[in-house]
Amino acid sequence: MTVQEIDRVEFVQQWEEWYREHDRQFAAPHGFLAVTSLRWLDAEPTRFEDAPGAWSSTAEGVVVELDEGEELTVDGVAVHGRHSFGVLGERVSVHAGSGAAVIEVAKRGGHDILRPRHPDNPLRTGFTSTPSYQPDPRWVRTGRYLPYPEPRPVTVGAAVEGLQHVYDSPGQVEFELDGAVHRLTAFNGREPGSLQLLFTDATSGVTTYAANRTIAVPAPDEQGAVVIDFNRAGNLPCAYTDLATCPLPPAENRLPFAVEAGVKIPTERQH
Repeated sequence: MTVQEIDRVEFVQQWEEWYREHDRQFAAPHGFLAVTSLRWLDAEPTRFEDAPGAWSSTAEGVVVELDEGEELTVDGVAVHGRHSFGVLGERVSVHAGSGAAVIEVAKRGGHDILRPRHPDNPLRTGFTSTPSYQPDPRWVRTGRYLPYPEPRPVTVGAAVEGLQHVYDSPGQVEFELDGAVHRLTAFNGREPGSLQLLFTDATSGVTTYAANRTIAVPAPDEQGAVVIDFNRAGNLPCAYTDLATCPLPPAENRLPFAVEAGVKIPTERQH
């Protein structure tokens, strides 16, 4: 086996690990495929069929009022009666246990929401895997990070009509493909110094999910070089369910060519 063949084997193995982890997160017992509803809370205490208690959005944050015999578990402690989750920050989520289920309490787009997650949700139990392109080294592009002097707030749309998200962008990522230079607005990633790219391309709505895909980009090196692996273009939760508030890419992140790499439209969305 040649060095090139060994590198190819390792490349495919590493991609397969990423692909399995991509699907594992969605299909975890309390992952996004377990979400059974998306509730927009207001001042009126309201009961829902998939969560115990009456829920409301108040000046002190999200409040639940549990009837006798109803119980939640918060931070390992059983809760009865009235409980306040406090005022949550934007994009913050807290979780309360309810039997086998988890009740997500969160704030999205300035609104308090509730998302119960039940492991026996048919969307989760019927899930097998996400269709994908086969990994291709051509789609691993070396690029350059172009930081802004100061982070810039960028307002983007959301999978939920009328909702908007505001993210701080630390800069842009530039890369070349077939002699043309392209730039994508980047957002902060999960790991310190890392970046996240939201984008669409000519496959969007054809073989890949129409609204968005996402790529995690490792932190730039000291010279600002970055590696953009389009083979690891993953789906956000809205690709699988309407019960998500995912951000849409900024207009400049709509690539004019077909990125035939990464995951495709989920089977659950193909009908």
